[in-house]
Amino acid sequence: MAISNLLFKSFPPLHEPKLTIQTNRSYDYHSNKLALWCNFQCKNRLKTDNNTTPRSKQPSLFKDQDYKVSWQEELKRAYPFEISDEEYLQELVDKRCVENVRMLIVDSVQHAKAGHGGMALGMAEIAYFLYRHAMRYNSRNPKWFNRDRFVLSAGHGSLLHYVCLHLAGFQSVQIEDLKRLCKLGSRTPGHPENGVTEGIEVTTGPLGQGVANAVGLALAEAHLAARFNKPDIAIVDHRTYCIMGDGCSMEGISNEAASLAAHWKLHKLTLIYDFNHNTIDGSTDLAVSEDISARFEALGWNTIIVDNTQGNIQAFKSALISAHSETEKPTFIRVKTRIGKLSKKEGTSKAHHGTFDEDDVKQMKQKVKWDDREPFHVIPMVYREMQAQTDLGGRLEQEWNSKLYYYQSKYPEEAAEFELLLADGMLPGWESSLPKWSMSDPVDATRGYSGKCLNVLAKVLPGLIGGSADLASSNQAYLHNLGDFKQPDSPWGRNIRYGVREHAMAGISNGLALHGGGLIPFAATFLVFSDYMKNSIRLSALSRAGVIYIMTHDSIGLGEDGPTHQPVEHLAGLRAVPHLLLFRPADGNETAGAYKVAVENRDVPSLIALSRQKVATNVEGTSTDAVEKGGYIISDNSEELPEIILIGTGSELCLCEASANVLRNEGRRVRVVSLVCWRLFDRQPRDYKELVLPSNVSKRVSVEAGSPLGWKEYVGDEGVVIGIDDFGASGPYSEVFKKYGFTEENVTQTAKSLLSK
Repeated sequence: MAISNLLFKSFPPLHEPKLTIQTNRSYDYHSNKLALWCNFQCKNRLKTDNNTTPRSKQPSLFKDQDYKVSWQEELKRAYPFEISDEEYLQELVDKRCVENVRMLIVDSVQHAKAGHGGMALGMAEIAYFLYRHAMRYNSRNPKWFNRDRFVLSAGHGSLLHYVCLHLAGFQSVQIEDLKRLCKLGSRTPGHPENGVTEGIEVTTGPLGQGVANAVGLALAEAHLAARFNKPDIAIVDHRTYCIMGDGCSMEGISNEAASLAAHWKLHKLTLIYDFNHNTIDGSTDLAVSEDISARFEALGWNTIIVDNTQGNIQAFKSALISAHSETEKPTFIRVKTRIGKLSKKEGTSKAHHGTFDEDDVKQMKQKVKWDDREPFHVIPMVYREMQAQTDLGGRLEQEWNSKLYYYQSKYPEEAAEFELLLADGMLPGWESSLPKWSMSDPVDATRGYSGKCLNVLAKVLPGLIGGSADLASSNQAYLHNLGDFKQPDSPWGRNIRYGVREHAMAGISNGLALHGGGLIPFAATFLVFSDYMKNSIRLSALSRAGVIYIMTHDSIGLGEDGPTHQPVEHLAGLRAVPHLLLFRPADGNETAGAYKVAVENRDVPSLIALSRQKVATNVEGTSTDAVEKGGYIISDNSEELPEIILIGTGSELCLCEASANVLRNEGRRVRVVSLVCWRLFDRQPRDYKELVLPSNVSKRVSVEAGSPLGWKEYVGDEGVVIGIDDFGASGPYSEVFKKYGFTEENVTQTAKSLLSK
């Protein structure tokens, strides 16, 4: 069995005492007594982990006298009073760095004449503190596996993220990129996109999505840590931080995901709530009256309230210490901020987006003693200050490489699997494990074939993980003998119990796919409920997240549950999502082919639509390998060109084949084509498409138990589409199919009518 090897460097291990703070309750950090105690604990400036090795101590930069003097001169310009000691000096340095962050935000918005400056200005302290003092990362190697992950769920504040990435040394965001905010083709789009800007973990924008993504990232860490960490060494050990806003708190997906995070005890997840009390239309009082912190506490989170981050960044530091000391619950930190800080719009919904007038910009600069500086000015020492965190990240990455070297030698079997996951998670020849079916095999619903495919793949794909929205038995999407993910009993389990939370399931799956740990997530439910998940599915495609969506009960063929559960327009809508590969397999072999393509394509999502009812037969002529073409000929009695082409998908393909046999017995030349994946077929060379659907054969019939929308492209103006333009009906599936014309007799009669013209 060939397994990809990683290169390791050996470095001496670093050893330091661990700082542990026992607190897991909700506190108001405006309380002086607790704040003073936590600030005392912070003096050592340790970065601590839970139940693993400590984060390394960072030496003071002020040992460099030239650096210290340079800062003292800069600070005298802004704060004309005596600086008594180095601790106070560091506080003022942090304050001045935050002011530089704010000025870059103002300059970028003014230069672009676009963007969302309000949230960015209000949360400047928080983002700066995370990137300067809290998070582990290496901007020289942004994809270092054991880095902390950061998600900006309030994606309209992307400018704040870009500024922090620039100051932290990420090559993806230079000053020129800040000047090109929201410009066509820039690396600084209006909302964060992981495929555009290195250092962005996930694509966010639609509010609440990032919260679910962050839960997925934290879930990936907890799962991989349980599988690979050993009592004497932890090779998976990082945190997830997420900033959400008032809008995120209102979206249902965030509540679904937060409920699961608490249920799963994802204690390395920290959610920071920008409580600025404004949305686009005005104050949140217009639409919200509940206590968001109390809601999260009721869900099972460790909740912390920080009342004045803009006046006391030490309080936020203390809150993070509490989050890091919590060992069972995720932590929710509510920080009170002022949207549009410094501007005349401060504290109002008008600050959400848009430029500032010249007088406002002038006053903002005066407030922070920035009057005589050119736009996009960065105090040189700010780069050095931020570089300290990257330098720390570099040392931590070296330490991690040393751990990997040790892990390899002591735990070779686990190390081989871990290396495989970090590569791509796929053993050579994995696809040969997929089952094959013959005409003589017992027939099943395609959801049944899917379940068999999933379980054989789980044995050769160590990263395959996923679950269903309370429909595992119905979707047949359960990995047998691989356990349920459950803290603390079985976090190594590869089945995820999402409950009735379709939207969060999809958003969490995006986080799992984008974590970088080689996980291949699947998410299952009924096709009709893809409506609940649509925005997350769209973001899967936009952010190149290779989620495998398993959607059963794919047509009116589900029968008795009736039109509320019978998808009609869903195939058409999902096929319209750019890049999404939608498969509707006809039998076992096509189902296996759909999984083959879905697993191979790790940077695009796939959706496999599967039947509830048993298909009539294993269709002769179907092929696992041909599925990658999207459409292909399964039968043809023509020596050259057919008289008519019958095109089908899913359980209706057998109707086409049965009708073709009737017509052939009457002397007709009939071709049957399976169009299992439109997008893949459309990508084929012109010659191949012409071979399958010759342009001079105009008599064509398509058969699919869904909306006719889109089918005219394949049957042409003279062709006939057998579809559904209503909502279905409740009854035995065979009777429902008959009602809407999905019978061998109707397909045959339609074809004969067309041939007679």
